[in-house]
Order: sequence, then structure tokens, then C-alpha cells
Amino acid sequence: MSSSPRTTVLIPARMASTRLPDKPLADLDGLPMVVRVARAAAQAQVDAVVVATDHADIVSACEAHGVRAVLTRADHPSGSDRLAEACTLLGLDGDDVVVNVQGDEPLILATMIDACAALLRQRPDCVMSTVAHPIDDVAELRNPNVVKVVLDAASRALYFSRAPIAWWRDGWSAGIDGLPEHPPALRHVGLYGYRAGFLRRFPLLPPAPLERLESLEQLRVLWHGERIAVHVSAERPGPGVDTSDDLDRVRALLRAARP
Repeated sequence: MSSSPRTTVLIPARMASTRLPDKPLADLDGLPMVVRVARAAAQAQVDAVVVATDHADIVSACEAHGVRAVLTRADHPSGSDRLAEACTLLGLDGDDVVVNVQGDEPLILATMIDACAALLRQRPDCVMSTVAHPIDDVAELRNPNVVKVVLDAASRALYFSRAPIAWWRDGWSAGIDGLPEHPPALRHVGLYGYRAGFLRRFPLLPPAPLERLESLEQLRVLWHGERIAVHVSAERPGPGVDTSDDLDRVRALLRAARP
């Protein structure tokens, strides 16, 4: 066993995107997107950054730019399953911290990665950590593609939902035209820290009815009685890439950020 837990960023990347074919290799200011994600993650205070992929072309692109990558099976039903295999391939200790950074988040903030990893190291009562930030736009509260989270007194997740939560008693009669103040509505950021031992165990847990209903995999963790610590950040992450319009938006932001 290692003398102290290490922190590894794992970036799942697969070729099977339907909305944006070959998305991990999309050009972003001269670099494949997955390489740009890895370079952004490498700015965090972590021991290693590794791409976990199902395709040899992604491995080749990563290696050409000095990014470590491991080739996993192509039949994984979810990114978590892919990361669990990567933990085994990398020989990670059960107490090591793994931060899951999505391969379509080229503007991920290193400070969020650091906060997510540090929180999990500080919380032995939790098997996972994640990040949220206050919602300041009513449209986000209404949007089912914006995942919301509510917390307990110890800043652990009570529930994640696509619905506007928490909700005040008379909110429906007034219409969704305002934001709750105490506590504020929180947008969940899809950045996760795991203990490697739990990450390897997670795919073995039966999927939860609530997970299927909301299409939110993290609800499986709560359903089975485990706890997720939540860091509330004042920062908002940059936009991810799901569509060609998103790709154009991120390209414009990268051009604007050039010195």
C-alpha cells in the first residue's frame, strides 16, 4: 500500500457521441479536445492525469501530445464503469482519490478539481465528493438539463434532481419567476471525486429506481446509503461541449483568451 493517498484525475473519453461524431478528437485551437481537457486538469495539484478511452485513435492522439492514456473495454455501459476498469489497470490503492473530469469539459477549472479532491480527503464519512454553485438565473432553475442538488447541515448531498429544488410552499401559485434565498438553489457541477476502492465497487451496485427515473447516476450512491460531500463554489465552470454550437462557442472563448 502507498504511504499516503495519491490523487489521480481520470478523464473518460469515448468515440460514440451521436450529437458530435469523434468529439474527443475535435480540434480546439490546434489541439484535440481530450488533450486540452487533460492539459487543463494538469494545472491542478494532482499526482497524475490519465485518459481512459475505448478507442485506439484517442490513445494515439493523447500519446502524440504527451498525455497518458489507457485503453479500456468498449462495452462499458457508463463512464463510471470505464473509470473502475482504469483504476484496476493503473493499480490504484483503495484509499487513493480519483477525480472524474469529463472529456468534453476543456474549460474545467483547476481550482474546482483541487477543491473536490481536498474535500474528499477531509471527509472520511463520504465515499464521494462533488461541486455545486448557486443558481442566479431563473431559466436555469426551470431547465431540466440543469441538475440541482440540496444539502444537509454537514454539506452532504440529500438529493439530486432535474426539478427545481428546494422549492418553497407557495412557489407553484406564484409561478417559477423567482429564486429561493434560504437556502439558495444550487446547480450541480458534474465533477466527482471518488475513493478508488468505492469506484471499483460502484458498478457492482444495482441501479436505483430514482437513478432511472431522473437519469442521474449519482442517485445510485444515495439510494444505497452512501454519502457524497459537496463543495459549494463561488466560481462557475466554463461551458462543456455537447453540440457543434458548443464547439464553436468554446473555440471563440479560447481565441479570446490568447495573450
